[in-house]
Amino acid sequence: MIAAMRWFVRAFLLVVFLVGVVWFNHVRTNRPRRIDIATREGILLVGNGTEPATLDPQLATGQPEHHIFHAIFEGLVAPAPDNPDADGPGAAASWTHENFTTWTFKLQPNGKWSDGTPVTAGDFVYAYERMLTAKFGADYANMLFPMLNAEAFYTGKITDFSQVGVKALDALTLQITLAGPAPYLPSMLKHYSWFPVPRHAIEKFGNMTDRNTRWTRPGNLVGNGPFMLKSWRINQSVETIRNPYYWDAASVKLNGVTFIPISSDTTEERAFLDGQLHVTQTLPLAKIPGYRETRPDFYRDEPLLSTYFYRINTTRKPFDNPKVRRALALAIDRESICRNILRAGQKPATGLTPPGCGIGYQPPDVMHFDPNEARKLLAEAGFPDGKSMPTFDILINTNEAHRTIAEAVQSMWKENLHIPVRVLNQDWGVYLESQRKLDYDVCRAGWVGDYLDPSTFLALWKTGDGNNNTGWSSPRYDALLSESFLEGDPVKRFAILHEAETLMLEEVPIIPIYWYVRSFLVQPNVKGLLPSLLEHRCYKAVELVP
Repeated sequence: MIAAMRWFVRAFLLVVFLVGVVWFNHVRTNRPRRIDIATREGILLVGNGTEPATLDPQLATGQPEHHIFHAIFEGLVAPAPDNPDADGPGAAASWTHENFTTWTFKLQPNGKWSDGTPVTAGDFVYAYERMLTAKFGADYANMLFPMLNAEAFYTGKITDFSQVGVKALDALTLQITLAGPAPYLPSMLKHYSWFPVPRHAIEKFGNMTDRNTRWTRPGNLVGNGPFMLKSWRINQSVETIRNPYYWDAASVKLNGVTFIPISSDTTEERAFLDGQLHVTQTLPLAKIPGYRETRPDFYRDEPLLSTYFYRINTTRKPFDNPKVRRALALAIDRESICRNILRAGQKPATGLTPPGCGIGYQPPDVMHFDPNEARKLLAEAGFPDGKSMPTFDILINTNEAHRTIAEAVQSMWKENLHIPVRVLNQDWGVYLESQRKLDYDVCRAGWVGDYLDPSTFLALWKTGDGNNNTGWSSPRYDALLSESFLEGDPVKRFAILHEAETLMLEEVPIIPIYWYVRSFLVQPNVKGLLPSLLEHRCYKAVELVP
């Protein structure tokens, strides 16, 4: 009797367990995926790499912020819906120019901030004065230097901002006067450094030059883009919803865009496959061939006007010696990195500026793999066969792909130069601060062009530029860049820029490694997310098809 009862209890428990398993699997299988719910609600879920460092468009320097700003702000010129690299109307309905030097912009007559306040020409004048006030400390202030007297105001040579080449002719007419002709200005204006900022919102929480005030918090942030900020949960998401006051609100197809920071490409891929994302920022390098061959409905790769490179802290020994820097550059086998690690069509970088920066401009053919010359230069610098070379770090921001590349470079430097190298990773915000403070030895970096011209890559390395972060300075280089901004003949101008780039590459404050191709995953129901060399996104043209 007791044995029979034990058998009955065991059988009963087994049945309960099996029913529970079946029920759990049924619930798990039939549970709506996050993207299914979001699709029905018209919310695009985007993997955004890492947590944004700021939501102030005049303090930002990175791609995570760039993507968000295209949703909540808009410049005079905007990415066109059918081609994000083309120049479409934005806060300006139209524009004209005289000799590519004096530009006049007519603002949208119904342009408004997300709180209903009209967007005026004075908002742009205020934004540019804020950007060019040295006390504010905008890293991207140099983007405005093509304007007449902009650099002189920033450096304190003049103190009257009315002498800078920007004027509000009336509430809806803005005039920008440049130091020299710049046919590429409309392309520049799509970069967030040129976006307007709302004086009434900023000064509610501080002065014009105060950094990181509460004006960028949800409920306080006022933008003029197709979407507006709903919430910002650190390390979880930045949520945006439709801006009912946007001048072209009738064309906006989505009800919102949610940006999700995931710094691990493996975790991001898993989130995509689990139905948590519509679009990833990237994907694991090792998975690229498999997706390309077996899941072309998910996989997408696009060329970018972008270069992956290493900064070198030229203020630290032994990196203050150009021979050491050049030895490091020559000891990297870029072909091997592209062929064996990246495997998505990336090209070894022979210079900094990638092909396609400007019609008729060819980057210098300087960077090559030459371990014998590298060893010779290192010996001339006082480190024969790597002896007495101090151990140093390659600083990366937390990301599997960056680590894989850094470990490959680490191995090449050990094999070819016999020098000791470590890999150090930091979270995005800390990593950016280490760069700014020159608290590193060698540091990975990437640069996506801000507009279609070689100067978008070369202006970074002028003395004192907020994005230089190498300690390198060359009066000759500075003079060439300044000369290029005044030259109206495109052939002569490109010759000047080519000379400047060659000079910089020979002194090696940076080591170009490869020219990008962006590989990522997209759900098939995402329509209108078009390729862009500059990684511009026209979110108002994107829609989700159930």
